[in-house]
Amino acid sequence: MSTNSQPAVLLPNERNFFSFLISELKPKGKIFTPFNIISFPIMMIGLVIIFLRFKNGIGSVTNLTQDVPWGLWIGFDVVTGVAFAGGAYVLVFMVNILNLKKYKPILRITVLNGFLAYLFYSAALLLDLGRPLNVINVVIGNNFGVSSVLFLVGWHFLLYMLALLLEFSPAIAEWMNARKVHKILSGITMGAVIFGITLSVLHQSGIGALFLMAKDKIHPLWYNSYMPLLFVVSSIFAGISMVIFEGSISHKVFSDQLDESSHQSHKNIIVGLAKICTVGMFAYFTLLVLVFIHEKNWEYISTPMGSWFLVEIIGFVVLPMFLFFYGYRHHKITVIKVASIVTLLGIMLNRMNISIICYRWDAAERYIPSWQEFVVTLTIIFIEVWVLRWIVRRMPVLRQSPEWARNSH
Repeated sequence: MSTNSQPAVLLPNERNFFSFLISELKPKGKIFTPFNIISFPIMMIGLVIIFLRFKNGIGSVTNLTQDVPWGLWIGFDVVTGVAFAGGAYVLVFMVNILNLKKYKPILRITVLNGFLAYLFYSAALLLDLGRPLNVINVVIGNNFGVSSVLFLVGWHFLLYMLALLLEFSPAIAEWMNARKVHKILSGITMGAVIFGITLSVLHQSGIGALFLMAKDKIHPLWYNSYMPLLFVVSSIFAGISMVIFEGSISHKVFSDQLDESSHQSHKNIIVGLAKICTVGMFAYFTLLVLVFIHEKNWEYISTPMGSWFLVEIIGFVVLPMFLFFYGYRHHKITVIKVASIVTLLGIMLNRMNISIICYRWDAAERYIPSWQEFVVTLTIIFIEVWVLRWIVRRMPVLRQSPEWARNSH
């Protein structure tokens, strides 16, 4: 074989595919870090609980009942988690459609975060199903209603995960030095982008539409016919806030992956994202005020639930909106980071209010998640972080692509 000919399998140093993968499974970096020491025992306990859940039934490890079939695993892992993953479709739209190239350095890490979020939140959804194996019915067309919102959300999840995987796939091809495959995948990326953005908007609104059927169960201050629209708008600044939060952590943890230009552009990217959050939160707050006036809910404001509603709106929408605005105008990175954390807490509170806290708020017996449910939720988050860290340390996610890949564009 001549030196210019291509090997049968295009892998680094022309190694065998399996030996290459085995070598990549070896740990990179310190093993006994504070995060590893804390997260590993929790994941082990969580995996045992998951085993018991499938062995003995969902009631053996949760406080769910026939009256309250949806709990923490749906309210946080799915409903809240999907909003946090909204940064993927927003960043993809900004970079690939609006051609805002200054955000390109964080595009791959954002898409990867989105893909892993959907992958693991789908796993959390399986935990909450009484008969998990029946989830395949949505795919194979067995005993489902095509007019069901859950049917639409299920297909949106499946197809959007595929779209995110296609958007990220060039990085996998670069990692494996698969040049021909990289060329093909790069060619279909734009189609995946348009398809993914459409799907993401649809399923963000679809999750809001699920709660339209619970009019008699959700407190009137949180229930309204515009919930699908509110879910879409809130997913924009929720996703961007998660990008700011995760990006700030990744910038420190994976600083060795970044070149000098990426370090220099980090501050400008954060400031630009703060502006987007300011506009998005202003639009969301305006919608909330209009909906409140339209629904004529003045009588509830003087009640304890009304006070709780004002805490959510003023403390976790208005306050971070002004923090984002101040941070953007004065280039205060610390203020922007604080605003992103408050915003994430606010989205978490809003989704928990709709799905748990203010759901059947007048019931004699209230649902309170068991400790096992909290441990499993932490387990899913920690496993996602471990997988993310493994990928970032091996694939060109934050670092620059190989020269051959950059020259092919």
